[in-house]
Amino acid sequence: MDFVKPAEVLQSMIDIGESKTKINRVQMLIRGMLAGAILAFATTLAYTAVSQTSLGLAGALIFPAGFVIIILLGLELVTGSFALIPLAVMKRRVRLLDMFRNYFWVTIGHLIGCAFYALLYGLTTTKMGTDMSNPLVQTLIQTSETKTLGYQQLGGAGIVLVIIKAILCNWMVTLGAVMAMTSTSTLGKIVAMWLPIMIFFAQGFEHAVVNMFVIPAGMMVGAQVSIADWLLWNQIPVLAGNLLGGAVFTGFGLYFAQHWGSSSKLSSPLATMQGDRSGLMGSDAAPEWGTRS
Repeated sequence: MDFVKPAEVLQSMIDIGESKTKINRVQMLIRGMLAGAILAFATTLAYTAVSQTSLGLAGALIFPAGFVIIILLGLELVTGSFALIPLAVMKRRVRLLDMFRNYFWVTIGHLIGCAFYALLYGLTTTKMGTDMSNPLVQTLIQTSETKTLGYQQLGGAGIVLVIIKAILCNWMVTLGAVMAMTSTSTLGKIVAMWLPIMIFFAQGFEHAVVNMFVIPAGMMVGAQVSIADWLLWNQIPVLAGNLLGGAVFTGFGLYFAQHWGSSSKLSSPLATMQGDRSGLMGSDAAPEWGTRS
């Protein structure tokens, strides 16, 4: 039986949150680049499915493939870390500065990876800029404008709306990252994390890393969106909403659901075993599960 109990999952969340701040900035950057590009691949795959079937749900069913690849390969997805590292900070396992250091370098990596794929994908769909008739070109343009100018038309209410959609999005995305910890088998992890990711994508919520690809890609192929429009009306508020959704509703929510009013210490058999091994091997012995994403 490969099911992991919720209390052990919570311990894993804290340990993994801590481990994410221990990797060096070059690794954060590279892992973020790869994760951004892979998520962009999944996004265009989802758009292709919608274009071929005219069913929005078809894209939602396929999109989680990118998230699965990222998690199983131990890459860095900043939106997933929004639920994990704040717990490690709360437990005083890492400093607040370490948390923002991770977020900064991984986000820069995402931007590079997404922009690189956007450039290559734009050249592919437009046949090196000579043919704009591909329906996916129009999909990128319309999506880019909707995700920025659409909110701009609403003024202040648009900022509130995009933040709310970002909160709802990352509530599910971080649940996907956590659900991967509920199983010790690869198949179990895939099935568990697939469900929340499908839920967010099917409902058109706002995900910061997806938007790091979609909006610049739309701008590259003709969307009437400026960099200021992108940052002000989408990227910055979406990052803020994603952080709130992941930290509050998944990270702290699951922590207090398990730990509120309990006098027992948060621990698991695996954590105890690792602690015993650390005592034998010295304080520099890294926990085996601390490198999971």
